[in-house]
Amino acid sequence: MTRILAISGSLRRLSHNTGLLRAAAEHAPEGVTIELYDGLESLPPFNEDREQDPGAVVEDLRRRIKQADALLFATPEYNTTMPGQIKQVVDWGSRPYGPEAALYGKPAAVIGASKTDYGAIWAQDHLRKALALAGARVTEVELPVGGAASKFDQTGKLTDPETIARIEEIVSALADHHRSLVAA
Repeated sequence: MTRILAISGSLRRLSHNTGLLRAAAEHAPEGVTIELYDGLESLPPFNEDREQDPGAVVEDLRRRIKQADALLFATPEYNTTMPGQIKQVVDWGSRPYGPEAALYGKPAAVIGASKTDYGAIWAQDHLRKALALAGARVTEVELPVGGAASKFDQTGKLTDPETIARIEEIVSALADHHRSLVAA
């Protein structure tokens, strides 16, 4: 069983990015489970002074990252980059820097959606770079979902068959990436 922790960078109730992750969980292949992380809004900003005693919310995030076999991030794009709250995940997950960090060596994939035609492509690129610098094993897969409002129904459920198929491919590739690392 491959366990994937899914983290959305959006806090909105009907977020398209959270909808992508819900679709990933709904359409995950046999042998893959996806857990959606829901503590992003309560995650404090990274503060080096609190590294030794970061608090329960940060410890819970780190524990969930460590227990997961892989990570799937979905990020919106704010002012051409990832939102600050998802950067907090990278900052807290990268400490202590090196092999002891929760993100170190963790397979990760990044997808994203936006109302614009670009599908959060710049935010995805920035998040991939930050994760790689933190020590994660970032896959090369991409999924920029542009014009996202037309691909979801009024309840936030993804309805676009092409996007659903692409998410299924990405989740399978991420699970395969994890299995290849375990087998090596």
